[in-house]
Amino acid sequence: MSQADVQFLALLVHRGHLDRAHAEVLLPHLKEGESLDELLVEHVGWSQEKTAKLRRTRAGEEPEIPGFEVLGRLGVGGTADVFRAREKKSGRAVALKILNPKSTKNAKELKGFVAEAKLLQSLEHPGLVKGYGVAKSGNTYFNRLELIEGRTLLEILDEGQSLEEPIALRVVLEVAEVLEYMAANDLVHRDVKPGNIMLDQNGRVKLIDLGFCAAQDERGAEDSTVGTVQYLSPEQAQGGACADFRSDIYSLGVTLFQLVVGRLPFEGSDDQDVLRMQVMESLSSPELKSRDLSPHLHYFIEKMMAKEAELRYQSWAELIQDIKEQNEGKQSLDFTAAAGRPKRTSVSRRRF
Repeated sequence: MSQADVQFLALLVHRGHLDRAHAEVLLPHLKEGESLDELLVEHVGWSQEKTAKLRRTRAGEEPEIPGFEVLGRLGVGGTADVFRAREKKSGRAVALKILNPKSTKNAKELKGFVAEAKLLQSLEHPGLVKGYGVAKSGNTYFNRLELIEGRTLLEILDEGQSLEEPIALRVVLEVAEVLEYMAANDLVHRDVKPGNIMLDQNGRVKLIDLGFCAAQDERGAEDSTVGTVQYLSPEQAQGGACADFRSDIYSLGVTLFQLVVGRLPFEGSDDQDVLRMQVMESLSSPELKSRDLSPHLHYFIEKMMAKEAELRYQSWAELIQDIKEQNEGKQSLDFTAAAGRPKRTSVSRRRF
């Protein structure tokens, strides 16, 4: 039995080209020394050309897309992988987001992939990755995207780094401006998190991955949540919530907390535990108090992450104005004000 054939068979299953039942049928034949390629043709019904291509591309890990020179992998996701590529006709460097075989067979995920590609192509904002359209080669669906040279905030955090307050606030401000643009187009992102925020080589923010994006007030299924568990607002955590920009504000507040503290505000033993904490437990962080962080930052995080959506910022413009004024040092917030929008005082009357 060829060990290389066994490994390739496992890769075909892992990449979604072959189901486990088919693989188990083929294994006894492999043990008897038969060729995997011949078995795939005779027992699975693949053509010799398809089998040879999957061999060449390592089951799609090194894809071949007509018209493009694929130069290397940039990232791996649950439904798609992203590759650096060069468009042969124009010479333009692009990113190719290629839907994996498992998701291609899933009607809902395929529909979402195509919808995201069309949405990115229709939107124009310097803080959004630009889409150049979806295409298909054989059974492979791919989205052509602007190539961004940089790193996600999650990659930076994973290196054990947290951001200084002014940098974190600048990043959050730029993301808020992108989300304000989306809200003006009646869209809610629904998956705001450090892994979906990139900093390019010039330090500019790019918001990526609109796979969970929805129209404002679109209602989800009662028994489901949409987004990444650790960043869900309490109303999202309970399932069935309408798409609402205030949920994006909450997720951006979680992101701001993580950027300056270096950890998530709610960490549980499993996803259900985290969801419970988001709904039931108050925000508490000794790091926010012990580190040299301004009262303004405390206020932003607490207001963005309020359990009740009505107590959060009620517009992106309001949040953007507060952060801009703090960054520019023009005004400060009076934290002794009554509930609701805090009073503003001039710099000369600051209380801290």
